[in-house]
Amino acid sequence: MPTAIVKLDEEANKVINIVKAKYGLNDKSAAINKMALEYEHQLLEPELRPEYVDKLKKIKKEKAIPVKDIDKYFEDLKKR
Repeated sequence: MPTAIVKLDEEANKVINIVKAKYGLNDKSAAINKMALEYEHQLLEPELRPEYVDKLKKIKKEKAIPVKDIDKYFEDLKKR
């Protein structure tokens, strides 16, 4: 596992200590790892499951139905 020596300003140090206390973590390294995982989920796009990608490809190949007024189209479907 990589190690790093970092310099933190007071505000960042406070945030790391709060995360450490909130999640009951043993050290600041665990708090930084927790923050990195949360940031990853919020910032980075999740990968799509392969079966979902296959499903999307099948849907893309389907023939489209041209519709001028979507509300009227669904009303007509309800009447059937």
